[in-house]
Amino acid sequence: MRKFPRKGGIIMKITIGCDHGALALKDSVKEVLTALGAEIDDVGTFTEDSVDYPDIAEKVCAAVREGRAERGVVLCGTGIGISMAANKIRGIRCALCGDVYSARMARAHNDANVLALGGRVLGPGLAGDIVRAFFTQDFEGGRHARRVGKIMALEEK
Repeated sequence: MRKFPRKGGIIMKITIGCDHGALALKDSVKEVLTALGAEIDDVGTFTEDSVDYPDIAEKVCAAVREGRAERGVVLCGTGIGISMAANKIRGIRCALCGDVYSARMARAHNDANVLALGGRVLGPGLAGDIVRAFFTQDFEGGRHARRVGKIMALEEK
C-alpha cells in the first residue's frame, strides 16, 4: 500500500464517511483531524436524509484498500453496524472504539486501519480524544504482527 507523508506522526490522507445518524460527529472529527494536519477525503453523507451505512463503509474501505488513503473513519448511530460492514471488506481491520485506551490498543496491537465511532453514543470531546489516540499511535509489530497475520488469514477460510 502506498504510504503518505506524515507530520508529527499523523497520517496525512484519511477517508471519512458517515450515515445520517452521525453527521454532526463526523464534522467534529474532521475538525480534529484537520488540526492534526491530515488531508481528509469525505465520502458523505452530507445531509440528514436516510442512507444505508454499508454503502458508506464500502466507499471508505475501498479508499483504504486501494491505497488512496492510509486509514479511514466510519460513523453511524452506534458505530456497530458500520463497523460490521467495514470488517466484511477484505484487508480491513476496523475497530469500534468508545474509549481512548481501546483506540490506542487498536493501533498498537491490532494495526487497525479503520476507526468506527457512534454518533449517538459519543460526544465531540471524547470522540476527539479517541481520534487523536488512534491516529497518533503506531503499530508495535513484534508478537502482534503474528497475530494480525492470523486475523488476516481468516479471510481465506
